[in-house]
Amino acid sequence: MKVPQKFLARQHEITADFLSALDIHLDDIVSGRVNEMFEVRDFAELIHIHPTHLSNTIKSATGHSPCYFFEARLIEISKSMLQQLDVPIAEIARTLTYDPSNFTKFFKHFSGQTPKQYRQVYFQSLSHHTEEANV
Repeated sequence: MKVPQKFLARQHEITADFLSALDIHLDDIVSGRVNEMFEVRDFAELIHIHPTHLSNTIKSATGHSPCYFFEARLIEISKSMLQQLDVPIAEIARTLTYDPSNFTKFFKHFSGQTPKQYRQVYFQSLSHHTEEANV
């Protein structure tokens, strides 16, 4: 049975609405305008659909669950924040609504290294590139 085109268009509309709401929410978290992380049900409420429908639609349209996009975006933001040496890791964790030890576990699970290791490797690579440029 062929899926009608209007359903496919709606899937992509729901996915785009979710990703847009996710970016806005995470910007609000990082800027301190909001201090509690949304869950899938909160995004579904914003989009005016049932949480299960949101999850199923995003999975169907992209092959990934909403959590995949949430976690990927959090890792991007975390890495960006870790590239600022003057911001303590514990502060980054709190900004992203994590307890510092849970942030370390989350970050290591998705990036393969702790936030401290990521920061060290990042700044070592910067100094290595600077040394090469000066040679």
